[in-house]
Amino acid sequence: MTSLDLFADPIALSAALVDIESPSHHEEAIADAVEGALRGLKHAEVERFGNTVVARTNFGLGSRVVLAGHIDTVPLADNTPHRLTSSPTGETVLHGCGSVDMKSGMACYLAAFARLAEPGKSDHDLTVIAYEGEEVAQEYNGLYHLERDHPEWLEGDIALLGEPSGAIIEAGCQGTIRVFVDAHGTRAHSARSWLGHNAAHDLAGVLTRIAAYEPRAVEIDGCEYREGLNVVGLEGFVATNTIPDHARLIVNFRYAPDRSVEEAKAHLEEALSLDDGLTLTYDDIAPGALPGLGDPVAAGLVKAVGGNFRAKFGWTDVARFSSLGVPAVNFGPGDPGFAHKKDEQCPTDQITQVFEQLMSYLSFNESE
Repeated sequence: MTSLDLFADPIALSAALVDIESPSHHEEAIADAVEGALRGLKHAEVERFGNTVVARTNFGLGSRVVLAGHIDTVPLADNTPHRLTSSPTGETVLHGCGSVDMKSGMACYLAAFARLAEPGKSDHDLTVIAYEGEEVAQEYNGLYHLERDHPEWLEGDIALLGEPSGAIIEAGCQGTIRVFVDAHGTRAHSARSWLGHNAAHDLAGVLTRIAAYEPRAVEIDGCEYREGLNVVGLEGFVATNTIPDHARLIVNFRYAPDRSVEEAKAHLEEALSLDDGLTLTYDDIAPGALPGLGDPVAAGLVKAVGGNFRAKFGWTDVARFSSLGVPAVNFGPGDPGFAHKKDEQCPTDQITQVFEQLMSYLSFNESE
């Protein structure tokens, strides 16, 4: 089994995690290494569920901060083991699969937890979660399994998710709904189109309404969320000389977290205003997550990062915490634009920055 030193410099720990190959469904080796390292901490309670490893302190401090990150990656692309290079500006960069999504964030969280899992080291009890299966379907997601089977391990006053966010807070996340709008007609030869009924033409009205839709922008806790209603797919083809008897629009609605799922569905249906004969099928629904930056426990984090925060537009697992009433933010090193790429990379100064800001936020402050 690979041995991890949680007290090593977080850059070195990030590199060590990258070197343990862990594409989705193959997380056993990295989970073994993380579990072994956490079990070496005297005051941490450690449990393992599949290839998800969780640890927490129980000092009775009155507040709890949860640090969570996934340990799986997308399939490898000849990008392990890690490499360290220098950029043209002299910046050191860590390369490797998972370096930005999100083993560097996980390294920062593990390193902070290890250093603070001692009496008198932190103002808060801490939980760290290293979970499997984030990059694949929900049924494999370790955080989903905890939410369903062991929700007590997700309890806290605030949760931090180590998604790459450029070393600033990306608060909450927007919700997402994907639907199918289907039209049915009668197939015919295009030379005798009057003998058929063109299903694609029946979608013209709803397509026009979507194109004319004016999305809402809403500010919550100082974060501006921008909604969007868009066609992301069109289907309806038989042959180049045939009137289609079926046509489909695939529509995605990204909505601000002040809407509940039911409110978002009602608004979507009103915006689409389907014509007679069209059918609506819900394909995927995920709730948003409120930023929670107004929470007193979150105030210390905002201060530690110098007040740098913004809204998270894409959906992330912070929504799982929000559904349990736990405010959650995304906070990790790296540019998410490098996630899943063959040249995935993370500036090492951001790893250091996130780790130091975590330590500033979580460490015991005698003056408070």
